[in-house]
Amino acid sequence: MMQVETDGFSFVFADAIDAFVFDETDKTKATFHGLPMKGVDIVAEFADAYVYVELKDYDDFSIYNVIKAVTEDEKKARQDSFRWLKNYLKYKYRDSYLYRHAEQKTDKPIHYICLLTFDNALNSRMQKALNQELPVGKPSKRWKQDIARSCHVLNLDKWNANFPKWPVTRLAVGISPVIPAGA
Repeated sequence: MMQVETDGFSFVFADAIDAFVFDETDKTKATFHGLPMKGVDIVAEFADAYVYVELKDYDDFSIYNVIKAVTEDEKKARQDSFRWLKNYLKYKYRDSYLYRHAEQKTDKPIHYICLLTFDNALNSRMQKALNQELPVGKPSKRWKQDIARSCHVLNLDKWNANFPKWPVTRLAVGISPVIPAGA
């Protein structure tokens, strides 16, 4: 079992070989990259796959919700915000893929999971957009491997429902959860 805490959340990967904060800012840690590219928040390694996790915790996500825009100006501003976030999430994945490729750590399928504190409808729209642009699967006949095997965009409730072996909890400020031995 591997536990990773980052950005106010605790992730437990019951069956992971390794799991760590990938966008490490502490230069003394082995997972620090030191290059100007972006990195996903967490990388977890399993026997048959890698999982890249990106976490975004928003108090107010309305600026990304194009459907609820009232005016044309508001709609355009929200489309721009949604596009910016989609591109940000896409490039976090792609840069992480490049880092791991250089480390020769792309030898297993890679699954990208974004934990966003959006409602399900907005997460679904973001997932559809990311799946098209990463791209998920093998879109070119010349490619020998996927860039991403899958991409999921979920909120905390959906994450815990879909990945019960990898529970996530929100940390209270200043408190670290204690995981019992053997859990």
